[in-house]
This record gives sequence, structure tokens and C-alpha cells, in this order.
Amino acid sequence: MPANSQQKWSSNWGFMLAAMGSAVGLANIWRFPYAAGEGGGGAFVLVYLAAVATVALPLLIAELLVGRRGQASPPNAIAAVAKEAGASRRWIGMGYGGSIAAFLILAFYCVVGGWTLIYIQKMLSGSLSGLSGEQLGQAFDQVNADPIVMLLAYTAFLGVTVFISSKGIQGGVERTVKVLMPGLFVMLLGMVVYSAINGAFIQALTFLFTPDFSKITPSIVLDAFGQAFFSVSVGYTNLMAYGAYLNRDVNIPRSCMVIVGADTLVALLAGMAIFPIIFAHGLEPGGGPGLVFMTLPIAFGEINGGALIGGAFFLLLSFAALTSALSMLEAPVAWLGDLFNWSRKRSVLIVGTTVWLLGLLCVFSFSLLSDVYPLGMFDYFAGKTFFDLYDFITTRIAAPVIGTCIALFVGWAISRSVTAEELSASGESIVFKLWLYSVRFLVPVVLSLLCYSLLSA
Repeated sequence: MPANSQQKWSSNWGFMLAAMGSAVGLANIWRFPYAAGEGGGGAFVLVYLAAVATVALPLLIAELLVGRRGQASPPNAIAAVAKEAGASRRWIGMGYGGSIAAFLILAFYCVVGGWTLIYIQKMLSGSLSGLSGEQLGQAFDQVNADPIVMLLAYTAFLGVTVFISSKGIQGGVERTVKVLMPGLFVMLLGMVVYSAINGAFIQALTFLFTPDFSKITPSIVLDAFGQAFFSVSVGYTNLMAYGAYLNRDVNIPRSCMVIVGADTLVALLAGMAIFPIIFAHGLEPGGGPGLVFMTLPIAFGEINGGALIGGAFFLLLSFAALTSALSMLEAPVAWLGDLFNWSRKRSVLIVGTTVWLLGLLCVFSFSLLSDVYPLGMFDYFAGKTFFDLYDFITTRIAAPVIGTCIALFVGWAISRSVTAEELSASGESIVFKLWLYSVRFLVPVVLSLLCYSLLSA
């Protein structure tokens, strides 16, 4: 019997909060605002919403379906479902790929999580107040260039993630998200209210929700689909691992709609919290990845109570990062537990230690190893540090490739009767047919185009 077979969510609400936590991460609060800013605002948002409905939601349903049907870690769940369907055992490769990718994702994701912890302290101390954009850029570079500070922040963030996960699904993950997720929503709503009172709120709403169709280009469409894909956190099999702990009476499509709805709401609220501040201070909404760490602190430094508001914002960002990190840890933890029949704590400790060791290369990519380009002998990877490579391999290759495989597996290898049974749907209903069409055709095509676009960028 798999070591994780006795793990179960205590309630559907606990599962949905955990899945929301997996989806609601840095991609929502950090990446969505600058992606929308670079994409022209309303035009990007419109395509993003369509992408969530047609790609992210169907793929999320597919992942949870396989996880619950297989009742094991992603590789074992895929193997069990493939055997039942009479399909090739080779499909198990995507399960291995997802679990292995989780090690690399966590390695660089916890570095970013460490940044949020550092910036909580920096904002509350007021050390960033009154600095220009150039000075804030230098301050950010100085943080990265300090190997001790980076190592401590990285270790602290990963340590908290490992500690929570070691307490199990109910006692660790579920108990934590029941506190963090409501707290995240309350803090985000508070920031929206603050921005509505003190920022250029009408200008921000106009920017976000008034589409200029002339700005919808193939590039923006692919960026919006990529944002939707990464925002919902599909393609890594971590949600497949969560699905293995689902009770049979949970309606997967209904739960997924709530999860995706909450995820989308957080992304939009993040835009409504950030853009009014950006516009009120004449800053650039398309500031790229530096929008959060190098642009927003300018605005926070110019407003009353900015140190407290800025500290609260980066605390919010750390909450989002932590709930996503917990889900990323789950796939390899469940896999090792099933493979070696290890206890939960032992599996978590082994995975956590491995991630910590792999992550040291990312931590020092900005200081001790800043001039090391492991694949620099190839022109395609010239100038890429370990941090850049981890990010590149997982987001540009692993996620879209594994996501495509999951869609093809569920859409073609598993019989319609099995998928209809798992989804509590009639095989002839229009909704089921639309979902099946999406996972069979639309999702693979879109993700293949996305992968090509990312690799050729």
C-alpha cells in the first residue's frame, strides 16, 4: 500500500484552500501586474480571462482527475490510471518529470521567497524610504550580492516550508492554508481599499478593464495564455498530488471553478492594489519583474505610513509564496514516500535537504557564482547563471511539455466513461464535450505554441 494512501483532506473546503494556495502565488501578485502593464492593461486582461477558462481550468480538472483516480503520488497515480485504461506505462514519465522539476522549481522559488522576507524588514525599517529608482535598483543588487543575507533568507523560507509540510496534509498544509489564505485575502482587500483612497484608482480601473483591441497582438495573446497557465500552477503535477487526497464525494469541476475563480480574483485585486499607487506617483506600469522590488518601494517611500504599507505588502507576497511552495513540495514528497515506503517526516526531510543543496547554486548565482555559466559553451545558454537555468528549464520546457502530456493522456488514453465518472458528468452533456475537446485539442496546441514561443524568445 502506498505510504501516502492514508493522507486525506479533512474537508472539501480545506482542499480548496490548499489548491487556491497552490494557484495563488508570486505569479498572481508579482508577475500579473507587470505582465498586464507590459501587455497594455485591458487588452491583456481580456485575453487572460479567456485563457483561464479555455486552458488553465480544463487542465486543472485533468490533473485532479488523475490524482484522485490513481490515489497515489503522481508517478504511481499515472501508472495506475494507465494500467486501468490499457495504455502504455510510458506515460509515467510525465509523473517523474513533474516530481523532478519540483526540486528545481523550489530551489529558485525559495530564493524569491527569501527576497520577500528581506524586503519585509527593509520596508518596516524605513531603509528604502526616499530612494530613487536607480538607488533602489542598487539596493536590490546589494541584497543579492551578499551571500550571507541571501543564504539566511533562503534557508528561513525553505525551513518554514519543510516544517509545515512535515506535519502532514491535515496537521500541516491544511491547517496552515486555513490561516494564510483568509489572511492573504483580507490583506489584499485592505491594500485595494488603501489604493482606492490614496491612489489614482479610476485611472487604474480604466487601464485594467478598458480593452484597447488594437493592442491585442500574437505576442500579447501568448503572454496572456502563459500567465494564465503559470498562474493556476498547472503542468507540474503538484495539484495531481493534492488530488490523490480527495474524497470520492468531491465534485472536481465545481471545486476547480471556485479555485480558478479565486486565483483570477487575486490577480485582478493585485492589479487594483498596485496600479493606483503606480499611476499616482507617475511610475511605469510596465516596469517588468522589477515592478515589485524596485518600483513599488519608490511609491511606498512617498506616502504616509508607506513603511507599514510596504511591509504589509511584502508580508502578503511571502504568504502567497509560502502556500505555493507547500504544493510544489508535495509531489516529490509523495513520490519518495510511495517509492521507499518512508514516513512523511523522513520524505519531507530528504526532499527539503536536496532542494536546499540544489538551491545553493541559485543563492550564490548573484554573488560567488555570478560569473559561472554552466552551459555557457552553448550560444543558446550564454549568460545564464544557475538561477536562470533552473527558471528556464522548469518554466519554458518542463511545465508546458508536462502540461501537454497530461492533456493528451486524459483526453486520449483514458476512456470517456472513466473521465465522465470521475467528473460526475454525463458523457453526452455539452459541458463535458467542451472540456474533452479542450484537453484533446486546444490545450496541447496552445501549450505547444507557448513552449515554442518561450524557447525562441
